[in-house]
Amino acid sequence: MQSDTAEAGDATTDMIQEYEPEATRRETGDTESSRASRGWWDRNADEYQSEHGGFLGDDRFVWGPEGLDEAEARLLGPAGSLAGRDVLEIGAGAAQCSRWLAAEGARPVALDLSHRQLQHALRIGAHFPLVEADAGALPFADASFDLACSAYGAVPFVADPARVMREVHRVLRPGGRWVFSVTHPIRWAFPDEPGPEGLSVSASYFDRTPYVEQDEEGRAVYVEHHRTLGDRVRDVVASGFRLLDLVEPEWPAWNRQEWGGWSPLRGHLIPGTAVFVCARD
Repeated sequence: MQSDTAEAGDATTDMIQEYEPEATRRETGDTESSRASRGWWDRNADEYQSEHGGFLGDDRFVWGPEGLDEAEARLLGPAGSLAGRDVLEIGAGAAQCSRWLAAEGARPVALDLSHRQLQHALRIGAHFPLVEADAGALPFADASFDLACSAYGAVPFVADPARVMREVHRVLRPGGRWVFSVTHPIRWAFPDEPGPEGLSVSASYFDRTPYVEQDEEGRAVYVEHHRTLGDRVRDVVASGFRLLDLVEPEWPAWNRQEWGGWSPLRGHLIPGTAVFVCARD
């Protein structure tokens, strides 16, 4: 995205070089992580939707780069069970999943931290509420929803994922289901590369130091937080949920695309996505 203050033809722009963020591993808290995520997704939403919109579709519910489709997986419930249900999608982006839910007869609410991502939701079309808010402070009353879901939204980017879990537990009705997908924790031990170089362990799986990209003044502009598989399970259980299933999608033969560090080469050998299916009793 070009800055609103930039003027075409301004001679000074030729002298300005865009700073390449520095990648590092360091500690970062809730406030810095939230600010970095909002800024990054606002700046990169256009490119993201342009690059991945074809794979995601306008009204398709995909759990991750492998292409696991909710229409087949039915992790939120069997066919026909979504009609009339109130569903909260967290980290909705352009709300592709919410559109699919609406077509199933559900009443979705699409929530995202990024204003620009929600503008893309409006561009494609949204006949359901769009809410700009932080997943750690959901602006809804207790017991407002029957189901909650998140496909790579919010959970990997927050410093305190248990806080998100507690908020989701709060807004769900008894008997509700919470299903979310994240990068499979084992991937943090490998370089984030789609080729053969991404198949050799290069870091400790147990190093929970966040991945941070920072500007020239040391301010985080992108943050991801690592939790081990056990950490994720403990976050779920400590927040009051019961873990029903942990799905590790296998890479299908039809999927030949590369998406960042995801690729057919790596996908056939090591898991790339973990989907947690949780119940609120």
